[in-house]
Amino acid sequence: MAGNDYGWYPGHMAKSIRAIREELKLVDLCIEVLDARVPLSSRNPDIDELANGKFRLIVLNKSDLADEKKTLHWVEYFKNMGVETLSVCSRDRKTSDDVKKAALKVCAEKIERDRKRGIVGRPLRAMVCGIPNVGKSTLINTITKKAPTKTGNKPGVTRSNQWVKTSAGLDLLDTPGLLWPKYEDKSVGFRLAVIGSVNDQVINTTQLAFETVDLLREIYPGLLSSKYECDESAKPEDIIKSVGSKNGILSKGGDVDIDRSSDQLLLDLRSGRLGRISLEDAI
Repeated sequence: MAGNDYGWYPGHMAKSIRAIREELKLVDLCIEVLDARVPLSSRNPDIDELANGKFRLIVLNKSDLADEKKTLHWVEYFKNMGVETLSVCSRDRKTSDDVKKAALKVCAEKIERDRKRGIVGRPLRAMVCGIPNVGKSTLINTITKKAPTKTGNKPGVTRSNQWVKTSAGLDLLDTPGLLWPKYEDKSVGFRLAVIGSVNDQVINTTQLAFETVDLLREIYPGLLSSKYECDESAKPEDIIKSVGSKNGILSKGGDVDIDRSSDQLLLDLRSGRLGRISLEDAI
């Protein structure tokens, strides 16, 4: 994508992978949290190797922001790969029960094996992992029904492994978000940047917004014109100007502020103000 390098791999992440490898020795289950709007792009391929030999559960989080039909297709996609999968909104109260039931189902073999050895009631130890800003810590807070882990609506908030005990029969390990050093497919980095999994401070958000306009009118034709009362066939810059005009985002001279209007478009998409949007289709 011109004007942007969407690869982002802070030095602390290599250290985090080493720490995760150590903790995995103590883990029964790996809960991989993906963003339901970009399930494939929000998968770190390292996790398949890290969690090899462990029970697996995929949680498609932020499903309230994603296209419902596309999410159903993604659930089937991952289940066909042999991994139990459920879609959730991590802030929803029923999410705690849904995740607990799925974890018990996935680990039924281990639970039965323990029962035969006379071990009953031992909590499952689950690692919660995924890329930045997919809602791992929020999911843990919902399951624990309190807020022991720091959360934030930007990548990189969790910086170290944190064990959290719950009353749901699960001991959960919160881990830092893990991006990978290089994207072979540049469109992966682009989609992650669109949903906010790449820190906005290290990319050109105005250029990102222009490219987002091109993507949205391709996969959701008519959306931008209905939201911002613009000519969807116009240049991206003109559509961004419509975003600014609609929201009164003007510079001191009275002209539309392109940079702040670009940020507004991204905020509207990320927050769900543009509706339920998924940027990827199940293959």
